[in-house]
Amino acid sequence: MLDVIVVGAGSSGAAASAFLAEAGLRVLCIERRPLDEAGACWVNGVPRAAFARAGVALPGHDESDGPPAVFHVVAPSGRAVVPVHDVVDIDMRRLVARLQARAVAAGARIMDRTTVRALAGTTVTTDAGPFTARYLVDASGLTGARLLGQPRVSPLDLCAAAQQVHAVRDLPAARTYFEAHGVKPGEVLGLVGVAGGYSVLNVRLHANQETIGILTGSIPALGHPSGKAILDDFVATHSWVGERRFGGSGPIPLRRSHDRLVAGNVALLGDAGCQVFPAHGSGVGAGLVAARMLADTLAAGRPLQDYELAWQREHGGLFAFFDVFRRWNQRASADTIGRMMHLGLVDELALRAGIDQVLPPVTSRTIAAKLRPLWREPSLAAELGVIAVRSAAVRALYARYPRQPALVPHWARLVDRLLG
Repeated sequence: MLDVIVVGAGSSGAAASAFLAEAGLRVLCIERRPLDEAGACWVNGVPRAAFARAGVALPGHDESDGPPAVFHVVAPSGRAVVPVHDVVDIDMRRLVARLQARAVAAGARIMDRTTVRALAGTTVTTDAGPFTARYLVDASGLTGARLLGQPRVSPLDLCAAAQQVHAVRDLPAARTYFEAHGVKPGEVLGLVGVAGGYSVLNVRLHANQETIGILTGSIPALGHPSGKAILDDFVATHSWVGERRFGGSGPIPLRRSHDRLVAGNVALLGDAGCQVFPAHGSGVGAGLVAARMLADTLAAGRPLQDYELAWQREHGGLFAFFDVFRRWNQRASADTIGRMMHLGLVDELALRAGIDQVLPPVTSRTIAAKLRPLWREPSLAAELGVIAVRSAAVRALYARYPRQPALVPHWARLVDRLLG
């Protein structure tokens, strides 16, 4: 019998396989796609702190486009600049390959082109035969094996995202475009509210000035075009954008982490458990950290439920805190978001916290600075007041995530009420 079977060899599954094998456990990782197609195949932003927390070396020049880039957030009636933050752009194809190689080097076995058909107790049935292990980890993504029978994510909680890297066909025209927006080569232009409140079009002329990165996202269930449609339209209407080099698209879960991440000998990891930062749909860093927490739990011989408890209390509250704002944001208009930026309510410090996936700094000075302009905006003040109360309350509730599984349904109903 194996110690652990990991389903999914994307970033979180490959990382968990590596960490578990390095701890001396016998690990089999099963991936339904060819190995070089596992996980994301485009560029993602990942906080450097997540690499440190997970015990993964920072990416080199072959994986990353350099240090964190200056970020310009632009709405129709407001603008903010984040000159310093912790997020680096990662070529996920290379990061996933590195984590897979690390897992194999540590002794894990990876089987690709293999589909999990069923789970019964300690045995998973696949099209390559049955395999038995003490623990099963579902890191197969949003639409994967669903080993815990986790609920489907509502379309209102799904971001349709796309990211592509293109060649630059006409460099002078590209420079003119970015100069018109006050953005230098290597910096990010983030246009928000391009298709509803929760939507973005990020474009970046890379430092080599030979390629451009385009990232888009929206919520089609609200009647908006998908991220892929937004990206295709941008390429079609800007003749200086050349041929596509690589990229991809897909749905990203925005809802808070599933209330149960563990049942019996099965654990959810990464997108399968909705361990995604809801403010902007980034899940790579969270998946790496969760993989480390899971591996450390099993390596120490602790109950699998300790992983669930630690994640929910340490990270679940942070993610739910931002999920309150996300739910409001996706209903807000682009003008509302721009007005908040113009009033200084969404400033550099708040944006940096969101980018870095940490709580924004709260001091008497920052509170006073944001209250002053709200005196002239009573309706907006009322909306934001509700958000602030709900955010603080839901984070406090997560700090009391029940140790006893039987109490989780009651706890979850309280969270639902707070989230509205």
